[in-house]
Amino acid sequence: MKIIALGMVAFLLSFNSQAQNKNVKTEVKTNITTIKDSQGEKKLVKTEEIKEVQAVELMDADSKVLNKDTKETPVEVTATTKITADGVTKLIDVDRSAYYELDGVKYQVSNDKSGYTVFSPDGKKSAILRKTSNNNYIYKSKNKTSFGYFDGDGNLVLESYDEATDTITVTTYVIEK
Repeated sequence: MKIIALGMVAFLLSFNSQAQNKNVKTEVKTNITTIKDSQGEKKLVKTEEIKEVQAVELMDADSKVLNKDTKETPVEVTATTKITADGVTKLIDVDRSAYYELDGVKYQVSNDKSGYTVFSPDGKKSAILRKTSNNNYIYKSKNKTSFGYFDGDGNLVLESYDEATDTITVTTYVIEK
């Protein structure tokens, strides 16, 4: 009975060693920033993790040659950013903090504890952006609540319902590069 059990364990472990058919490279970069102001000292910890996964494929897999050449395959790159500020850790897929322009007026979008804050040109808080479960945002200002998202070019697109005309209006904040 012992021999059968040991044989099964050896058999299962041999499958695990044969299943390694991916090259994985992970790079973690941590940046610690200390900010001193009148309220004291704040420490911001930004951790960026870049993971590259490449499947290993053989050029001539059916040949009987012992040493085989590998074939170039696409590399999947995943980047995640974690920011810790005031004891709160926030996972950011892409940091959207930047300056955006609407009708010739420049607005600043910056990170906060729960999402993003939109500041008007005079530095006053004009709106907030909160991430939803499906990677979109809720835009809330004093007199307007909209559905928002970032398009492929990085622009902030807001869609609002106009009750008077029963239509959806689209407003695009263009990112300044």
